[in-house]
Amino acid sequence: MSLLRPFSLLLAALALASSLPASAAERIPVVASFSILGDIVANVGGDRIAVTTLVGPDEDAHVFQPAPDDIKAVSRARLVVVNGLGFEGWMERLAQSANYRGDIVIASAGINARERVGDDDHGDHDHDDHHHHGKDDPHAWQNPQNVIVYTRNIAAALAKLDPAGADAYRKNGEAYVGKLQELDRWASQQFAQIPDARRRVITSHDAFEYFGARYKVRFLAAQGVSTDSEPSAKQVAALIRQIRTEKIKALFFENMSNPKLLQQIAREAGVTPGGKLYADALSRAGGPAPDYLALMRYNVGQLLEKIRLN
Repeated sequence: MSLLRPFSLLLAALALASSLPASAAERIPVVASFSILGDIVANVGGDRIAVTTLVGPDEDAHVFQPAPDDIKAVSRARLVVVNGLGFEGWMERLAQSANYRGDIVIASAGINARERVGDDDHGDHDHDDHHHHGKDDPHAWQNPQNVIVYTRNIAAALAKLDPAGADAYRKNGEAYVGKLQELDRWASQQFAQIPDARRRVITSHDAFEYFGARYKVRFLAAQGVSTDSEPSAKQVAALIRQIRTEKIKALFFENMSNPKLLQQIAREAGVTPGGKLYADALSRAGGPAPDYLALMRYNVGQLLEKIRLN
């Protein structure tokens, strides 16, 4: 009987090992394109994966230029997760430079994409293919219902890569979906208290169309979908007139955008800026938006405070 006990312990150890990633000493390396997506991936993957984010907190993916460390991270990854919808115009060349041969998961696959507010409406710009978005607005994460789709796509991709962890990814994903649904209900209730006519906001660039459609908020922006677009003087003047005519008081900078243009507009329109919104990137640790759920709650609070003044 005593001889069977070590054998039983060995079997138990083998069973445990089979439920862990291939190398128990190392989590599965996964690369996410930008900080918001990296947080979503981490919530689904849990302690089975190690997430590297290419475009970090408070950084702008629209003007991102990969560095040698980014090439190394992609070359070592077993899975790369991107937003899609043309957001990462630099990813194809980065994957080629890294000689990456794994799957590239498009987190937004299956959502009902909104057509972007054309950058052509914001003046003549010289966009190269590196940052061009195409016809779809890529900022789909601004609607929590879309992030539910992201979450399930990521869970499915991780389960395919690591079948032993499929149940863990499913459970993690559904737990996160529950938090997203709670967030969405809360945000809807908050905006329901504000008359539609007051739900008007000025931002740096067109990053909030999905948010606006979900919560019936009208966003006007100085720039187009990409932060590397430049509006004409005529368009800036028209926006200033509109702010004055409609008496819009809710004007916000974005954490990853240059504030100079919006500062000029605020001065000329006689509006006091309402602070900062987190559009395309999380805050750094210790800031008000270190994860996606906190980002959305913070933005809703900021918007409501100013919208009530309209």
